[in-house]
Amino acid sequence: MTSSGIIALAAALCIAISTIAPSLAQGRTASKAMEAIARQPEAAGDIRSTLILSLGLMEALTIYGLLIAFMLVSKI
Repeated sequence: MTSSGIIALAAALCIAISTIAPSLAQGRTASKAMEAIARQPEAAGDIRSTLILSLGLMEALTIYGLLIAFMLVSKI
């Protein structure tokens, strides 16, 4: 396997891992937030704002993975 093939494989793995992990975490977080809102509807505003902040941070992980993959592909 050539070095460009290894770099392409590394970029593909980078995208796959950095997409799968945050998406699973986002699903679990949203599920738990909905359960918390169902248990305490009066705290829905606080839970919602915390949920949006945490989802944004999780999405940043995906964007970092995309950035690293672009950097790897530019070396080919």
